[in-house]
Amino acid sequence: MTRTDIETEILRIFREGFEIDQPNPDDHLRDKHQFDSIDAIELLVAIEKYLGSELTQAEKKLAMEIRTLRQIFDYVEALAKKRQLFSEG
Repeated sequence: MTRTDIETEILRIFREGFEIDQPNPDDHLRDKHQFDSIDAIELLVAIEKYLGSELTQAEKKLAMEIRTLRQIFDYVEALAKKRQLFSEG
């Protein structure tokens, strides 16, 4: 998977799962889109499905600091690299 693949999938999740179309990557999700803790849990489950593996407690804890879509892209990219699923390009 590439950064473009990750961005495309996360945008699909937001569109289909949260009915948020074309968010700005730097929008504060809670302030701009009323993204709450239940949404965050649903997003983490979707990320686990996308990566094909469960997140560790430490990985989930890191997610608590995420505030923007761009941070989600970076987070998933780091997880993909850790799992050796990421390819440059």
